[in-house]
Amino acid sequence: MENKLTINQWAEEDRPRERMIQQGSAALSNAELLAILIGSGSQEDSAVGLMRKVLDCYHNSLSELGRANIEDLCHFKGIGLAKAVTILAASELGKRRMEEEPKERKQIRTSRDIYELFYPLMCDLPIEECWILLLNQSSKIIDRVRISQGGLASTQVDVRCILREALLKRAVSLVLCHNHPSGNISPSPDDDRLTQSVKQASALMNIRLLDHLIVTDGSYYSYSDEGRM
Repeated sequence: MENKLTINQWAEEDRPRERMIQQGSAALSNAELLAILIGSGSQEDSAVGLMRKVLDCYHNSLSELGRANIEDLCHFKGIGLAKAVTILAASELGKRRMEEEPKERKQIRTSRDIYELFYPLMCDLPIEECWILLLNQSSKIIDRVRISQGGLASTQVDVRCILREALLKRAVSLVLCHNHPSGNISPSPDDDRLTQSVKQASALMNIRLLDHLIVTDGSYYSYSDEGRM
């Protein structure tokens, strides 16, 4: 039986490790970067070729690949448990890097700023989660807090919890944000009721509700942008 070729046994021009050392990581394709992680391919494919096939099945999207599970990846010939775990660990590290707070507090100016902050947290979630973003007088981030899981209809969002967090952190304004795993960005009646409840309760505490964002994978709905605040 023919042995698998490791990266060290490839032709020099096909070695992504050497290319990365010489040209930097930005010069490598996603398939080449993933090939470095798995180290070897199958009898039919090099590691790069194998990862090209895998990415092709996920529409060449790292986001879609990151939502795969170990069993899904092990269906590919040449990918066993160890390689599948390595690929998903790398995906999780990339996600966590995006989630890291910058050392200097970020200022929120637009709904797009809010979306870019919450998208890494919500893009892969199979259920709804509701979060709040707490801001100071300069609209800079104080904190972000998860308020509920499981859906706005099935898991009642407690407005008192939202106000408690805002008061404890001395927030001047806040933003609501939750995801729609279905991909539908249109607000539901429950979304509308929650928006109004939080807006009215916050106003009594002299805290302004700036926006309520509904996040999906690749898009969002902003109550503020739609003139509904």
